[in-house]
Amino acid sequence: MWKGRFQKETSGLVQRYGESISYDWRLYRHDIRGSIAHATALEAAGIITKKELREITRGLHEIQNEIEGGQFQFKVSLEDIHMNIESTLTEKIGAAGAKLHTARSRNDQVALDVRMYCRDEIRQILSLIAQLQEALVMVADANPGAVVPGYTHLQRGQPVLFAHHLLAYVEMLERDAGRLRDAFVRLNVMPLGSGALAGSTIVLDRKLVAEQLDFPAVTQNSMDAVSDRDFIAEILFALALTGTHLSRLSEDIILWASAEFAFVELSDAHTTGSSLMPQKKNPDVAELTRGKTGRLYGNLMSLLTTLKGLPMTYNRDLQEDKEPLFDSIDTAKMALQVFAEMVAAMRVRADKTGAAAQDAFLLATDIADYLVLKGIPFRQAHEIVGKLTAESLERGVAFPDFTLEEFRQHAAVFEEDVHSLFDLERALKARRATGAPSPANVARQIKRWKRHLETLSIP
Repeated sequence: MWKGRFQKETSGLVQRYGESISYDWRLYRHDIRGSIAHATALEAAGIITKKELREITRGLHEIQNEIEGGQFQFKVSLEDIHMNIESTLTEKIGAAGAKLHTARSRNDQVALDVRMYCRDEIRQILSLIAQLQEALVMVADANPGAVVPGYTHLQRGQPVLFAHHLLAYVEMLERDAGRLRDAFVRLNVMPLGSGALAGSTIVLDRKLVAEQLDFPAVTQNSMDAVSDRDFIAEILFALALTGTHLSRLSEDIILWASAEFAFVELSDAHTTGSSLMPQKKNPDVAELTRGKTGRLYGNLMSLLTTLKGLPMTYNRDLQEDKEPLFDSIDTAKMALQVFAEMVAAMRVRADKTGAAAQDAFLLATDIADYLVLKGIPFRQAHEIVGKLTAESLERGVAFPDFTLEEFRQHAAVFEEDVHSLFDLERALKARRATGAPSPANVARQIKRWKRHLETLSIP
């Protein structure tokens, strides 16, 4: 493609070092669609004839069918998907194929292809996020009475409904979806027509191209258009943070599935055994997801490191944007799919969660609140309950088994109603502030999420 300037063939080693066809082949649909739109603009400008436009369109569709049918031969010597398609098109239709690259550079061509690819992938990922949210909501809805200890520092803190715990992850995933939707808005701008860096003296109707490719706007600075990879960094960050949330859910599931917790039982279809210990049932899906999150972080840092020192405009370093992007998208999509399947098949063991929630210390804060409502300042109430806790541990007597007189030794304001604090159902119903885990609140949240997910629209 540059033989006019050069006297020697490119080294075979350089060809292998610089090729990207081994991974950017997946852009073929977007490259072909963009080329047809570009050819339409060339015809509108009088650069090619209607007959040539038809030949180009027919030839590109034939190439797409060959790729999808497995008959297309990708050549490393042609470096990338753009030149592989253009070279084959020219072989098929002759001079019309050689005209296609008029007023276009691979710089704006790849910028277009990657934006279109990212649009399609974001749509798929948004759908997969919604499927995982639906699975979490389904399990929450199916287990409305399951109560678990809520933890801080992995120490028991206060009682919560298991459904409330699951819905926390639904909230996280909704923020992940929101970040991807935000990124979609910024990437959905059409860069073709920017040329290598300064456009072309052959002026094409960029808005016509944008309309054909479903872009609502065109880029306004040719130098920025060909060098901008912010949208990829945004997507990689959004996927890395999605990985963070999946990793946290993984850790919870790994703990819940352990014999020590036994809060859930995972399906045989989503666990593995041991090659030595026949009794084992391992939560490999959760462990793999926790591990793959590191890849998502690494891909983000790889791209940011590539971008940080680049001068304007296009530099070959930017070829290194695709493998991290493709890998993160593939990793996130698979993780979301398998997690939705695993969560939907997960069985909640309400007997085990309920037994753990009987720990009276979970209601220690309720005692402090009781004292506050009797007129004792919170810090003083906190100290009183702390001393009650120490006595309970020392004597081996649970709070519900303290007599009223024993309570009054710590604070005279205790009355007979203190023992009603240890009714777990009552304690949960009392947590009715917005966002708190009362059964009524959680039921409303489940209903809200069902309605939201049923009416969800993908951009």
